[in-house]
Amino acid sequence: MADYREAQHARNMRSDARFSSWTPLHNKQQNLQLFEERVNMVLHWFDLWTDRQRKHLLQRLLTRCTKFQLKHCRDLLIQTVPATQVDFTAVLPRFLSLDVLSFLSPRDLCRAAQVSWHWRVLAEQDCLWVSRCVRKGWFLPYAPGAKEFGAWKSHYISCVSTLDWLSPWEAAERYGTRDQPGMEEEVERRKMRQIIRDKVQEEKRLSMRTRRAWGSYTRTDGFQDGVTSQATSLSRIEGSPGISLSLDRGRPITAAQSLETIQSSGLNSEQLARPRGLLSFTSRPPPSHTSPPPPPPPPPHWTASSLLLLVSNSIPAYEMVLTGVKAEVMVVLYDHRGSLSALLAQVERAVCGRPIRRLGLLAPGGTEEVSILHNSSLLEKSLLNPDHREFWKKLSVWVAPSQEGGGIDIFCPLAASASGVSVMNNLSTLTGLEVQAPMGLATGSFQNILSEWSDSRVHAGLPAAPALRYLGEGVLQAWCIQAWWMAEALGQIKRSLGRQLQRSGLQARGRALGLFLWDKICLDKLRVSRDVGEALTEGLTALSRRDETRPLEFLSAFLTRWSEEKDAEETKWTNTEVEEASSRPDLSQTELDWRGTVARELHHSERLYLERLGSVQKVYQERLTESLKANRAILSFTEIQIILVPVAQIMELNRAFEVDLRARVQQWGADQCVGDVFAKLCSRLRVYTNYLNNYPTALSTVDKCRETKPAFRAFLKTVDRTLATHMLSLQELLLSPVWRVDEYVTLLQALALHTRPEHPDHTDVRVGLDTMLRFRDFIRKLKWNSEADGLMDETQQMIQGCLSLHEGNRHLMTSQDAALLRSADENAPDSLRTFEHVSDVTLFLFNDALVLTCRSVRHAPFAFAHRSTHTFMASVALDSLAVREITHTRYVRHAFVLDGPRRSWVCATERGEEKEHFLCVLRAAISSALRGR
Repeated sequence: MADYREAQHARNMRSDARFSSWTPLHNKQQNLQLFEERVNMVLHWFDLWTDRQRKHLLQRLLTRCTKFQLKHCRDLLIQTVPATQVDFTAVLPRFLSLDVLSFLSPRDLCRAAQVSWHWRVLAEQDCLWVSRCVRKGWFLPYAPGAKEFGAWKSHYISCVSTLDWLSPWEAAERYGTRDQPGMEEEVERRKMRQIIRDKVQEEKRLSMRTRRAWGSYTRTDGFQDGVTSQATSLSRIEGSPGISLSLDRGRPITAAQSLETIQSSGLNSEQLARPRGLLSFTSRPPPSHTSPPPPPPPPPHWTASSLLLLVSNSIPAYEMVLTGVKAEVMVVLYDHRGSLSALLAQVERAVCGRPIRRLGLLAPGGTEEVSILHNSSLLEKSLLNPDHREFWKKLSVWVAPSQEGGGIDIFCPLAASASGVSVMNNLSTLTGLEVQAPMGLATGSFQNILSEWSDSRVHAGLPAAPALRYLGEGVLQAWCIQAWWMAEALGQIKRSLGRQLQRSGLQARGRALGLFLWDKICLDKLRVSRDVGEALTEGLTALSRRDETRPLEFLSAFLTRWSEEKDAEETKWTNTEVEEASSRPDLSQTELDWRGTVARELHHSERLYLERLGSVQKVYQERLTESLKANRAILSFTEIQIILVPVAQIMELNRAFEVDLRARVQQWGADQCVGDVFAKLCSRLRVYTNYLNNYPTALSTVDKCRETKPAFRAFLKTVDRTLATHMLSLQELLLSPVWRVDEYVTLLQALALHTRPEHPDHTDVRVGLDTMLRFRDFIRKLKWNSEADGLMDETQQMIQGCLSLHEGNRHLMTSQDAALLRSADENAPDSLRTFEHVSDVTLFLFNDALVLTCRSVRHAPFAFAHRSTHTFMASVALDSLAVREITHTRYVRHAFVLDGPRRSWVCATERGEEKEHFLCVLRAAISSALRGR
């Protein structure tokens, strides 16, 4: 009865407290319950209020909060609504903000100063402007005060606004230096220039009077005849050496002699009044429509002192190669998609009539061919082509003869195969020069450049390693090591972001490289030469030890003495090398044990290959298996079997191969055989076939597990690219068998080249080489099919509204962005027809059809990235498609017409190179489709 009364009393108290302002302070449970009820009631009222009432309530509440409660509210707001746009100058330290602003140009700094007062204070700091002024030679005429602000910026603006450039003649007149030696020639030269300039102006005025009233840019017939007669008469002048003002004859003359010769040669004013494009300062025949003759050979009294290196822009990371070029080497970076004539013209402009000592060629290639251009390869058959023969004949004219150490160095392992050696011999016979190439004894993608070369004789003044004649050793080794990974990365980037980077690729690389070399390294003030650096270091060290009143004179004398001692030492060392080389027997008469060298390299590379495969088993398979046994599974048993077990099967096969090979190398002799060991390996290549067929599944399993299993992702982050894994990731280690097959081919080609036909190992080596070549072709076909399938899937997802593209053996060949044009008058001639830009399209070329899609570009906010979407328009079979080009007019450029069975499309590309490349591939695909129909 007492319990019932207490419960009734508590119930009455709870009901009374619910609708009152009384709060039970001593009963925590009732206090918490009452608080929750009141909060729910206030929230219910809050949901029924308007937006204005809610804001008023929040304002009243925040004014009653303490400082700590307001901080708590601030943290909640930042966590709920994070700040996406913050002024970096207000967040970063001051020195970091100034470092960021230092990368801006002066115009951008002035614009940044208009953002706010805080930005203006930062953008006008003297530390940002003093380097820009000093770099241009502008110095303040006074010392700025401690509290003076923006002095260097004001000085920079005043110098730019009053910028004035004086020619050497004007500077001599202003500063009174006309009486100095050499100014007389400048006076005569200015007189001759003024005569020519006056005659050119007179000819222009005459052409304006005699041209047609409504004609185009063509001239009258009488004027053209006059020009031809003038050119002929000028070309017939003999015995006037003053006509040549260049160094083509090897004998420069002064300006006074040139003026006297021109005046005495009988040239009238009409002959001197030709335009600048027709006036020739050298005695040349009249122009013709035939191909230009080859340049004349250099005179015998010239000496070749420089090297020429041709670098293709298709090799990976060619920028790194360019940074390692030596000072005496001239570099020609050419476009891989160009032509032989364009490359020859580029080389001729770089040489400028100077003979070169040796010619180097760095282009993609292998043991049998060199891909000079995308449609021109150096093969045994291509040397029979007249264009190729003419190209190499003209190119060899500028190279010094072999007696003076001249030759051609090809950075591809042609000397590792019989077909490659045949190419070298034919090229040497054609050009009359010595041709060298690596022998492929070093395994790796580009490591063969650092191996032995075909001719190891030491020439006077040249290093033993031919590659080190052109490039620095450190840069070359770094490039050879990283080139393979860079090629893979660049290929993936090209496939993924090719359309986005197509326009700005060259500009971005050039700006980045130029900023690094010129602004950071100050390459214009340095000379890339180790000897100059050593000389300056020793000279400055000697200068610091002595108290000299004239440091420049002392340093000049020291450098002169150092140079003489260096030349004497090099001359003595060269004579010693020549005497030793002459005392040694001829290498052609001495049989070198190249087979033993190849066999030892094969055994050494096999051990490294087994170490890489062993790291997969020790680092990955054993640890994952132990975690599975300890009930802390990172991967399941099935996933371990799919990814790692095939590697164990390959290790078992190659361990037996390494044991047999080691026994042969340890007992090496002239008649020792290794071909039977290769034959045993080739008989069990099914293990490699099963591995390669399972390789895509293993990679997809690794990617899936990394995305879905955080433990496996953390495990890979811990063990990938460590010393235990040879600084490689799991995916790269799984690709080692594919690399090893290419190394087997290169080493077998070198072994077959140095194995005589009567040797007992000749047959087995040839059989093993043929087997490996077929297996390498099989791997390349698998790789091509895998990439084609992935590209087809990406294309299918990219095109909206398109039917299934996976039909038969269809594969994507290329794609090209273009503009779709429409003509208002179809009956007008092509030269007068105008076109209207209808839309942007993308042409997807398959091996049996051409698909046209409408392209639309969407830009991301506050970013340079954009995304392209494609909508299906039409598809045409290649066997019913015709293509024709449209001649360039003032209304349209780089245009072509696609004629289908029902309608036609007029498209135009932005650049001529894109049009030529796409039409070349399209015509080849149409021809293949017509032959297969």
